[in-house]
Amino acid sequence: MSATAASIAHAPAPPGLLKRFLRSSFFAVSVIVLAIIVIWYIAATFLNSPWQYEVFARQDVKPGVVEFIEATWSQERPVLPAPHQVGEELYKTIVLTAPTSKRSLLYHGWITLSSTLAGFVLGTLLGIGLAIAIVHVASLDKSLMPWVVASQTIPILAIAPMIIVVLASLGLTGLLPKAVISTYLSFFPVTVGMVKGLRAPDPINLDLMRTYNASKAQTFWKLRWPTSVPYLFVSMRVAIAASLVGAIVGELPTGAVAGLGARLLTGSYYGQTVQIWSALVVAAVMAAVLVTIVGIAQRIVMRLMGMPP
Repeated sequence: MSATAASIAHAPAPPGLLKRFLRSSFFAVSVIVLAIIVIWYIAATFLNSPWQYEVFARQDVKPGVVEFIEATWSQERPVLPAPHQVGEELYKTIVLTAPTSKRSLLYHGWITLSSTLAGFVLGTLLGIGLAIAIVHVASLDKSLMPWVVASQTIPILAIAPMIIVVLASLGLTGLLPKAVISTYLSFFPVTVGMVKGLRAPDPINLDLMRTYNASKAQTFWKLRWPTSVPYLFVSMRVAIAASLVGAIVGELPTGAVAGLGARLLTGSYYGQTVQIWSALVVAAVMAAVLVTIVGIAQRIVMRLMGMPP
């Protein structure tokens, strides 16, 4: 038997289908989701129990354990709705309701998404511009960068009403105020990430560009910018999620009638916790989808640039 044949004969067999499934990311995510659902049901039982005890006491009913647990999962206004209650609300407001209806979560989700994307684009452009200025102007590194960091110490719930009032006094309402709040939250991670990325090139490569008598513009486009692209996309994944938070927060002090923030306000006014949680689930799914899209864009751009993803 030849050496090649012997090595093939003694090579370890590939893992079976079951082992590959157990090692897959789908299985890991499924386990986490299942664990969250189980914990959610348990928490709903305990949090809804006090009210359910009072209901059965007034009715002079002594239910069994199973009947009592099922009752805590079917309250009209629970402290914590059960997962299936949120699922029913999502089905009713997404599938059974026309997307153009103001009762549809797709309608409200689109209102919030438009503000999110506008703020994300503005925040990304602002962050890139500030980072370029900070890296190329030494005085700005010591004067502007501390203010960029300090700006994030102000709670967004405190500054959002001020932004809305100031812009409303200038006649600017609707999408723009919410986009500005999203910009406020999203520009910071882009600025910090791009500053780090633009300073990432090795000193030996910078010296080489000086040896070739390259201008600052040539050094930027041929060395600094390609090096900073991975940092940019990592920052954008954080920024897009922060932008969504800003859009929702921006809808709260305006008394908006549309958007996920408006759904949260309406649900809190009327004690509709199922409505609140359904809006939260839609916001979480939207954030996950947006971050995934940025990740896909990162892999495409990195592949086109000939860089490892």
